[in-house]
Amino acid sequence: MKSNAKQRALMVEKIAVMLEMQDGMNSRVDKNWIERDRQWYRALWIECAELMDHYGGWKWWKESHQDVEQVMLEIVDIWHFGLSMRITPVRDYSLAAQQIAEEWESVASSTGFLEDVETLANFALAEKEFLIPIIPALLKEIRRDFEDLYRGYVGKNVLNYFRQDHGYREGNYAKTWDGREDNEHLVEILATIDADDLDFRDQLYAALKRRYPGSVA
Repeated sequence: MKSNAKQRALMVEKIAVMLEMQDGMNSRVDKNWIERDRQWYRALWIECAELMDHYGGWKWWKESHQDVEQVMLEIVDIWHFGLSMRITPVRDYSLAAQQIAEEWESVASSTGFLEDVETLANFALAEKEFLIPIIPALLKEIRRDFEDLYRGYVGKNVLNYFRQDHGYREGNYAKTWDGREDNEHLVEILATIDADDLDFRDQLYAALKRRYPGSVA
């Protein structure tokens, strides 16, 4: 179903924000990241396997359960890599956002969550591209939508900055705090902050810092 003009404009605006944030994060790791021509499609399909594990229900030889919050975060991770594939040296976020929004509205017909994930992975392997219409189909299966994706993306982007600030690339970052991974802490924190607050990112970063062992709040 196509969105109305106002909803479409807001979606394009938020996608442009995410593209700019993704470019910023990639540049933080490597300022020449676009010229490196990284294999983002490879990271994407490997994340698909992690997504299936969190969704559960396919390992008939052992007990498994579905963790919707972690499923959502895995979709967000896939979105990170997919956005990276759509950023060109021109860095025209608005134009790229409009194209992504058009593809988003062409929601793929679902054949089941796990099958849809395989379609996404197969497309990445065969075409080395990001099949965007699969994402809204996956979100619908877990009763989430674009706004949930946006909130989760901004949250994970801030966490990625936090990781880099605390030695992630150098191997000094502790990913597990108080017996739980930082992703789990992120989910809890996101539930307490309004994503539409102007200082949403600052609030989130500060909350992560308060929880991180050894940090000075």
